[in-house]
Amino acid sequence: MTDHDEHAGPPGSATQVFVAHRNLLFTVAYEMLGSAADAEDVLQETWLRWADVNLAAVREERAYLVRIVTRQALDRLRALGRRKESYVGPWLPEPLLTAPDVAEDVELAESVSMAMLLVLETLQPTERAVFVLREVFELDYDEIADAVGRSPSAVRQIAYRARAHVAARRPRGTTSPAETRAALQAFQRAVETGELQSLLDVLAPDVVALSDGGGRRHALLRPVVGVDNVARLLAAGWWKQDADRSVELVQVNGGPGLLVRIDGEIDGVVAVRVENGYVTGAYHVRNPDKLARLGRETTVTR
Repeated sequence: MTDHDEHAGPPGSATQVFVAHRNLLFTVAYEMLGSAADAEDVLQETWLRWADVNLAAVREERAYLVRIVTRQALDRLRALGRRKESYVGPWLPEPLLTAPDVAEDVELAESVSMAMLLVLETLQPTERAVFVLREVFELDYDEIADAVGRSPSAVRQIAYRARAHVAARRPRGTTSPAETRAALQAFQRAVETGELQSLLDVLAPDVVALSDGGGRRHALLRPVVGVDNVARLLAAGWWKQDADRSVELVQVNGGPGLLVRIDGEIDGVVAVRVENGYVTGAYHVRNPDKLARLGRETTVTR
């Protein structure tokens, strides 16, 4: 199934129902996996199972489809965990260009942000599924229980644990899109001009810089922690200055981000975590496998 299926079938057909819910299903899978490519694979598997369903026996199509996509995503998530153990350097989520209006739904924008997806990476697969379905998509416990194969009472306990885990790690303090944009504009100036002071002024003392090259592009092999270390990294030329480089402010994962091009080709994306006006996390994705969707906007919804 493609993003825009021209052969959507008659209203009420399996294809028509699937297409109507496709963006929602993609968003569920992406939030569980942090990978658009894997989310697309899960959607293909979901479609194959949905196409075999007797629609006359389905009372609530949305819930039924979410149940299928959740089960497929859980299977994929467990397999991905094993793959990530051998990943070269830090693993970062696959970035998405998102429409500006995503930022208007504050909860959705936060749930697809790089910072939140990294927090969700620290949950066990079932905890992640329960958290996403309950906190982001507001499914009731009975529906979630069907999707993850646990009892409603067990799901309540898992949801409680997952909420506490995420609350302890999610960004603290309120940050406006304008503050995040200002921080990224300081990054942009640093990259374009080599002038670092305005960037250093917005870095938190305990800032963490991560970059993901996946072993295919030059990147940091481990996190760089602390403003002094990050400053030295930037002064040494985190971005080399010997190419035709352009840096564009775009919407990445529901918030402001930077799209970096070299000689006209997309080279990477920078997203930041901002708390109380200061950058506490900088995430630089260069792995070419994760840049494939940056030529177009991806619709996320709930």
